[in-house]
Amino acid sequence: MNRIYPVGIQNFEEIRKGNYSYIDKTALVYKLVQSGKYYFLSRPRRFGKSLLLSTLESYFRGKKELFKGLAIEKLEKEWKEYPVLHLDLNTKKYENSSSINEILNQHLEKWEAQYGDEKKDRSPEERFSYIIEKISKVTGLNVVILIDEYDKPMLQAIGNEDLLTEYRNTLKAFYGTLKSCDRYIKFALLTGVTKFSKISVFSDLNNLMDISMSDRFATICGITENELHCNFKEDIIELGQKNGMTEDETKASLKAMYDGYHFVENSEDIYNPFSILNTFAEMKFGSYWFETGTPTFLVELLQQSRYDLHRFTDEMASADSLGGIDTMSTNPVPILYQSGYLTIKGYDKEFQVYYLGFPNKEVEEGFTKFLLPRYASLETGNPSFEIMSFVKDIRQGNAEAFLKRLQSFFADTPYELARDLELHYQNVLFIVFKLLGFYTQAEYHTSNGRIDMVVKTDKYIYVMEFKLDGTAEEALQQIHDKGYVVPFATDTRKLYKIGVNFSKEIRGIEKWIIED
Repeated sequence: MNRIYPVGIQNFEEIRKGNYSYIDKTALVYKLVQSGKYYFLSRPRRFGKSLLLSTLESYFRGKKELFKGLAIEKLEKEWKEYPVLHLDLNTKKYENSSSINEILNQHLEKWEAQYGDEKKDRSPEERFSYIIEKISKVTGLNVVILIDEYDKPMLQAIGNEDLLTEYRNTLKAFYGTLKSCDRYIKFALLTGVTKFSKISVFSDLNNLMDISMSDRFATICGITENELHCNFKEDIIELGQKNGMTEDETKASLKAMYDGYHFVENSEDIYNPFSILNTFAEMKFGSYWFETGTPTFLVELLQQSRYDLHRFTDEMASADSLGGIDTMSTNPVPILYQSGYLTIKGYDKEFQVYYLGFPNKEVEEGFTKFLLPRYASLETGNPSFEIMSFVKDIRQGNAEAFLKRLQSFFADTPYELARDLELHYQNVLFIVFKLLGFYTQAEYHTSNGRIDMVVKTDKYIYVMEFKLDGTAEEALQQIHDKGYVVPFATDTRKLYKIGVNFSKEIRGIEKWIIED
């Protein structure tokens, strides 16, 4: 095949002129423009937000030739050209108080050079307001405003409350201009990963329609299953051939790895577009989206809020909480959802509660692996090596080596975690057995301070019980008393019963007993 994939290309005009693969979203673009005036859209990074804005810019600039053969060509009859102000906040690293003004000034100076700089010595929001009004009066047309990654400065300032407050106040005033200049504006769309709401940047901009969880526009970014199978049928076949898989097996692997995003209850499954395009470009499966970077502040939020990682498997949240991240210091779930690490898995209509979980294997495995060195002590510092060693020990029936390696994970448990030791142990065990589960059959159960784990390979079964400040003997006895091994009575695989005790005094694994 000679197809070329727009990996990393977010410019609609370049994609169309360069004959790159393109999934037609223009019917939804037209619907968006016809349905309202002010919008906000939140989507995870690398999910097509910048391309959406670029498409809108080409549309509002009247570049009809770029839309030849697309759905909007038949829908739009006028193709009027409007002035467009496109503000991209994704192009800068925000490190100090001047960073935000530098990027705003960069865009303002460009617009002022074209339309007049009479207000160049005023505040950014005054200059922005003046430019919008001036352009409208000079051209006789209302202005289109497109703001990409509106929240980038604030996300980079998380952890520095003073800087975050400064950025928030600057952007609150700047974005508030959109409301005061309403009569001069044709259309406005702000995109970002998160929504700083309530007392934050949107408090003065209450005329925005948030379509992040809208049925109408749930698929405006990302790739649906139908779009994948229709647009990339030959690519799927070739990918399968390159990897020794049938077409059905390839579809199943693509679904398991990259599908599973839902931005509203009962929506179509949505595939990660960045990972899909990279997979076809390289003709092999990989963790493309995840490896582009996970913010460390997410893990810091999990740790600061004393988040029990077991909740990842059955997390719940209300619609109101998912709509903003203003309580992230005590509740990291909304930002995990908005960032794409959790997604909607179900919905309770009666109580208006969403059930959340990992969207797919790429995110689940990548994020869990990312967590390991941040919760556990690794001798090598290499999570992939440690996991491989774990799996080899388990597959070879080397329970002693496996437990020694697990013990080392707790060797340097910080003293400040002493009051949360039980949570810390549970979180580390969750990570370990979650990772083992990608290579073996691993199950874990927790209730009332009890933790029992089962790991199965083709030759061995491990039934484990963990105690905190008890004894390894008690843990082993519980396996017998509770009948944990009864389900495996007729299984021909070798069975290991393992009792483990954690000690608060030594802040680690004190003893284990292995019985076969």
